[in-house]
Amino acid sequence: MAARPVVSVFGLNGSKLEATVPLPSVFTAPIRPDLVQFVHKNMAKNRRQPYAVKQQAGEETSAESWGTGRAVARIPRVAGSGTHRAGQAAFGNMTRGGRMFAPNKVWRKWHIRTNTNQKRYAAASAVAATGVSALVSGRGHRINKIDEVPLVVAAEAESLKKTKEAVQLLKALNAYADVAKVSNTRSIRAGRGKMRNRRHRQRRGPLVVYAQDNGITHAFRNLPGVELVDVTRLNLLQLAPGGHLGRFVIWTQPAFEALNNVFGSQTEASEQKKGYTLPSAVISNPDVTRLISSNEIQAVVRPAGSAFTKRPFTQKKNPLRNTQILVRLNPYAQVLRRAELLGKNKRTTKKIHKKSATGKFLEILKAD
Repeated sequence: MAARPVVSVFGLNGSKLEATVPLPSVFTAPIRPDLVQFVHKNMAKNRRQPYAVKQQAGEETSAESWGTGRAVARIPRVAGSGTHRAGQAAFGNMTRGGRMFAPNKVWRKWHIRTNTNQKRYAAASAVAATGVSALVSGRGHRINKIDEVPLVVAAEAESLKKTKEAVQLLKALNAYADVAKVSNTRSIRAGRGKMRNRRHRQRRGPLVVYAQDNGITHAFRNLPGVELVDVTRLNLLQLAPGGHLGRFVIWTQPAFEALNNVFGSQTEASEQKKGYTLPSAVISNPDVTRLISSNEIQAVVRPAGSAFTKRPFTQKKNPLRNTQILVRLNPYAQVLRRAELLGKNKRTTKKIHKKSATGKFLEILKAD
């Protein structure tokens, strides 16, 4: 859907420049949401911090079993007398204050390895999805007033150093509404996370992709929800947060032009990724409705002169019940059916001969 010859370049004041940029081949890559979700889930697991239970937890008392003969369970019990603690069961996972069963260990398998080709395919799909305005808008980004997606800004944007200048640029591009949405959704987290350095929750804003950091990271880093990344270090966790395609991306012109070097094309290998070429789509035209309505397919589905030509759906016969239709679909079915009938006839003739032989034998016995 994003495939077109060239993309417009916008200046710092929001006006279209005369220069245009050819669309990189990565925007024609197949969009695979299933693969993106699979790779994103595996990559997100690699950011976890190991946690475990204290080894001595639940077993720090001098408890000992009373043994048999006291009409009580043999669970270890706390020593002492005269307090409510004395005689209490301890250590067991079923007891109050005892250890847990199979406590968590820090040497659990936290990290998961993902195939490199799968990660590259997912990243290419995520980049291609950023050029489809329907996916970007469906993800919740405010792009109603933006002139064009993908949005490419002139190279001068990489030299911005002040947050005030970055805000002016976003307002000129009509992209500041997405940043305002983020600040409006900022809220305090529910639960224990408030105590663990993640007090607030908020939505994701635009992703700014640059080729050289001449001050652009200092200009955009204080804007809520805005993230920045080098074009050579594109990350699926930023291109498709939560595994959902359609992140709103603002490209600088040098970064946009460098995408062919990063991902290559369907015919030329990438310069950054050794021996990698972009995957090709299975079908060149993804418009299924147009394909079904085409004259070539309709001529086969509803032949000319047929009695059902004007009807929306032709009558279909079940090949499992209709032998003629079955033979038309599978000519070998007739051979199998003939062999089955011959085998059945052989079995019936054998049974008849066996019955006749048994009858003759019984007649001989009665005569004797």
